[in-house]
Amino acid sequence: MTATTLDPRTALVVVDLQKGVVGLPVVHSAEAVVARSAELAEAFRAKGLPVVLVRVTGGAPGRNERPAGGGGTPPADWADLAPGLGQQDSDIVVTKQVWGAFYGTDLDLQLRRRGITQVVVTGIATSVGVESTARAAHERGYNVTVVTDAVTDMDEGAHRNAIEKIFPKLGETGTTDAIVKLLG
Repeated sequence: MTATTLDPRTALVVVDLQKGVVGLPVVHSAEAVVARSAELAEAFRAKGLPVVLVRVTGGAPGRNERPAGGGGTPPADWADLAPGLGQQDSDIVVTKQVWGAFYGTDLDLQLRRRGITQVVVTGIATSVGVESTARAAHERGYNVTVVTDAVTDMDEGAHRNAIEKIFPKLGETGTTDAIVKLLG
C-alpha cells in the first residue's frame, strides 16, 4: 500500500451501509465499517466536502447462477441508511438498483456539478458494490481511493482479491486514520 493523496475537491462515497446490508454475515465487522465511514463523513463535512450515502433498493434483471438474497420480500426498513452514519441534511443520497453507484443514477452529475475530481470509497461489499463503484469512478476519470479498513465482504477471498489486486490498479488505497490526517 502506497500513500494516498487527496485532491482539493474530493467526495466521500459510502456504499450500501444500510440496515439490510450491515446485518449480513461479513468477514470484518460491519459495525467497524459503519463507525469508520461515519468518522470519515464527519471529517469530510468539517472540510465542506461532499458526503454521498449510497443505498440499494433493487437488483439488475437477468439470470445468474447465484441469485442474491434469500427470496421473499425484504423488511420495510431494509434500505434505510445505518443510523450510525450520522446522516446530515447536506449529504447527497443516491439510490441505486444495481451493484455500482453510477449506473442509472445522477451520481456523476452530482459530483461534476461540485467540481469533484476524486472519490474516497467505503462500504459493503468490497467485491460487489464498492468495487463496481470504484471501477465506474475510474472509468469516468475520477481519482479513486478505497479505504481498506472501512470495507468488508461476505467472502474473505473476494475481499482480499479486491484489496490486493483490483484497487491498486484503479487508484490508491489508504486507512481511515491516513485519510482523516490528510483532511487535517
